[in-house]
Amino acid sequence: MEEIKNTEEIIETKEEKPKKKTKHKKDKLVDELNLRICELEGEVASLKNEYARAYADTENMKRRLNAEFETNKKYRIQSFALEILPVLDNCERALEHETSDEEYKKGVEMIYQQLMQALENEGVKKLEPLNELFDANYHQAIMSEKVEDVEPGIVIEVFQNGYVLKDRILRAAMVKVSE
Repeated sequence: MEEIKNTEEIIETKEEKPKKKTKHKKDKLVDELNLRICELEGEVASLKNEYARAYADTENMKRRLNAEFETNKKYRIQSFALEILPVLDNCERALEHETSDEEYKKGVEMIYQQLMQALENEGVKKLEPLNELFDANYHQAIMSEKVEDVEPGIVIEVFQNGYVLKDRILRAAMVKVSE
């Protein structure tokens, strides 16, 4: 019987050795898997960061494009208005000119009024600087003159009208200023 016991001990001893090797292999595999999990978590964090940056860039681009679109929409008439200003000037000159043909004068007046109304509908306003304080942002002084009973720096004559489009100057008014 003792022999059997020894055989069982031998079998148990042989079984214990492979368990240690298997356990060691399992621990090594778990360590490798944990390392891989850490690597993948790092990659996920990196990809989330890249995604957040790309999303922020996209949102910023959307805002910038919307702002640019609104600005373009707001000032879309600018180049056309600049082309029309000389026509308005010529209409004003024609209206100032004395003529015996009232129908002609009435026709020019109607054209002038329609052009002004169309421009006003788009946000173009005529500057009215006469008797106002000179402002270099809106006026271009081409002459000055000393005038009694008028404070210095007051616009006393307008040679060419100025115009603004919403909050942007299209053309400064050419004026004479008191000294």
